Amino acid sequence: MIAPLAYGSDTGIRMAATDAVRPLAESPERPSIELVATLGRGDSLRRVLQRAGVASDEAAQANDLISRAVPLGDIKPGTKIDVILGRRPAKNQARPLDQLAFRARFDLNLEILRDSSGLKLNRKPILVDDTPLRIRGTVGSSLYRSARAAGAPADAVQKYLQVIGSKLSVSRDIRATDEFDIILSYRRAETGEVEVGDLIYAGLDRGGKPQAQMLKWQSGGRTNWFEASGVGQSSGELARPTNGRITSGYGMRRHPILRYKRMHSGLDFGGGYGAPIYAVTDGTVTYAGRKGGFGNYVKLRHSGGLASGYAHMSRIAVSNGRQVRRGQIIGYIGSTGLSTGPHLHYELYRGGRAINPQSVKFVERAQLGGRELRRFKGELQKLQQVAPGAALAPLKSASVQSEPEREINRLNKPLKS
Repeated sequence: MIAPLAYGSDTGIRMAATDAVRPLAESPERPSIELVATLGRGDSLRRVLQRAGVASDEAAQANDLISRAVPLGDIKPGTKIDVILGRRPAKNQARPLDQLAFRARFDLNLEILRDSSGLKLNRKPILVDDTPLRIRGTVGSSLYRSARAAGAPADAVQKYLQVIGSKLSVSRDIRATDEFDIILSYRRAETGEVEVGDLIYAGLDRGGKPQAQMLKWQSGGRTNWFEASGVGQSSGELARPTNGRITSGYGMRRHPILRYKRMHSGLDFGGGYGAPIYAVTDGTVTYAGRKGGFGNYVKLRHSGGLASGYAHMSRIAVSNGRQVRRGQIIGYIGSTGLSTGPHLHYELYRGGRAINPQSVKFVERAQLGGRELRRFKGELQKLQQVAPGAALAPLKSASVQSEPEREINRLNKPLKS
């Protein structure tokens, strides 16, 4: 009860029923029901709507309308669905679906409304800015702490250190005055939501000159990190000694010149005359010169009791006692010694004994070329033109939501003549 001000404005006083009260034969139903349904992991949109009280035929119709707009598998678990059910014609029937609305994608809202002809789907695109987030700063006393202080997420910094570490030694080669360059995929909607993606570029500059430029790139159905020159990131224990294919494996075979079976204690790689031969990993040259049936031969000593040998070279490019790095050219393919044609005979030793080189995984290095290399360099140049922090600027094309006009302001407007 609400009493008028003249009687003290008393409220909340309990009153007993009088003779004027008449019991209702049945309680009236609410004209509509508003509720929120949540799409669970492994659930289907149709089942969610049916559990919310939507009739099976209308749930199927809504499911079909939505599937035409977006793949149902793209709708993320945890998506909230606003549902409004209308008045039902009878208590033994399901309430009709009057309205359904939810965010189907980061850049799209979907709404289903009922009109005179049935259910209709409305698409409401959301403006999204895909400008990558670029973070730059000085390394200082700690690269990790400096990058975190500049705003880079922890997992992105860890990935950055891993990628840069494949090119440089983080502990020895990076100076306090160097500048780190981190670029992340980044999306923001005009409604205010933000999606921070993965690391897509890792760079390090010294005195304005790049020391490392690594770009994430998909090639041949696989994603890899490529240097600015288009060479893929190394992975594995040993680099491949040359780019040719394996023409003869490790094991017993009939020698093509001696004509009897004997152990082939290495791998033969095909290749054109003069093709470069690379050191499979860091090491020291322990032999460089002519060696019987091996012809021009180079042997390298590596850490961990490993050594490698390279035979039949046309020309040797290193000398005894020299330190070499992985991937460095140590000679060129030829056909010296007991050889039927230009190729590389490669051997791997552990503890002084030859082992099967295929027991140690080779490094795979992808190489971009032609049109793909041009696209790669174009994307690299585009990313380097992004200003640091540009992704955090206000959206210029964001839609402006007009505030509802107050009734008093509307009434005070002068009448049009």
